[in-house]
Amino acid sequence: MRILIVEDEKTLADIIKKGLEEEGYAVDVAYNGEDGLFMAENDPSDLIILDIMLPVVDGMTILKRIRRAGIRIHVLLLTAKDTVMDKVSGLDSGADDYLTKPFLFEELLARIRALLRRNSEVKTSVIETGDLFIDMASHEVIRGEKSISLSAKEYALLEYMAVNKNKVLSRTALTEHIYNEDFDLDSNVIDVFINRIRNKIDRGFNRRLIYTIRGAGYMLKG
Repeated sequence: MRILIVEDEKTLADIIKKGLEEEGYAVDVAYNGEDGLFMAENDPSDLIILDIMLPVVDGMTILKRIRRAGIRIHVLLLTAKDTVMDKVSGLDSGADDYLTKPFLFEELLARIRALLRRNSEVKTSVIETGDLFIDMASHEVIRGEKSISLSAKEYALLEYMAVNKNKVLSRTALTEHIYNEDFDLDSNVIDVFINRIRNKIDRGFNRRLIYTIRGAGYMLKG
């Protein structure tokens, strides 16, 4: 999935970015509120990790602006403010969750997984599609009794398709959700990854899971 981090502590933002990318997420970063607001309003993401105390435009203003604009992207507030009223104010302004600094990275990952499941049929960290088993916490992928090894991007693509199973996903949508804003959307890399994934999870099985929808994109059928 694609995540936007809006955090002015550059070292912290870069650590979070590196950790999330190692988990297979596509990550964009804004180091001030003005850039963060622009990216939230104009670039597609699945979730925003948003600091409250930001230069130029503060996090609460960003949150209120995007909610007034009807942008329903998940927002996880990340801040040093830890009073009950701070949390109530953030949640009442439209945040989906709240994590106080300092925090454990594993807790951040768990909260991200929970938020990304909210609008899907998947309600646990495990996705089962027929005989395909995907553990979003450990990134373990099994089909039947076969353990499948995937690269980080292959896994990210498969997980996104599984979370959106039975939906047609365009090449552009797939690209935007596994790469950051600097990636060339005209690249054929998605087709290459789909072929690799097919060879790993469909070859040798009687039933196909990944389908090409001509002129539209790809679908993972459940």
